Amino acid sequence: MEISQEVITEIKDYIKELGYDKNSLIMVLHKAQALLGYLPREILVVIAEELKIPLAKVYGVVTFYSFFTTEKKGKNRIGVCLGTACFVRGADKVLEEFKKQLDVDMDETTEDGLFTLENVRCVGACGLAPVVSINGKIYGHVKKEDVKSILDEYRKGE
Repeated sequence: MEISQEVITEIKDYIKELGYDKNSLIMVLHKAQALLGYLPREILVVIAEELKIPLAKVYGVVTFYSFFTTEKKGKNRIGVCLGTACFVRGADKVLEEFKKQLDVDMDETTEDGLFTLENVRCVGACGLAPVVSINGKIYGHVKKEDVKSILDEYRKGE
């Protein structure tokens, strides 16, 4: 992917505002991911050069923290909770239905770029198990029969 010069300039300006502080790496990564939706190698190189940090260290931070991603995600990020409470109440069946309806596996994005299916361990809503989260919106007591209507809700917005 070609990153626009405007985005690169915005990242460089942000790093400058932070005084080129190596300790601001995580803040810079958050800013870059907010702008792009993910962290492609090209932007990691820019960040490493601007902060004068080895690229391996930048990459190590990105791969250590689960909230950073080097893969482009879909517009709608679907998390099916597979924590204990959700799992014992049928989350595995709900997950299989999402896979079937979207024709993707875990951590994959649909060809149209509309959905990414993600594994979630707990969203703190065990009383609503099984739980599905889409872009931060929580759906509780989800059954496999609910999957199509949930997906249709997001498809309508397109």
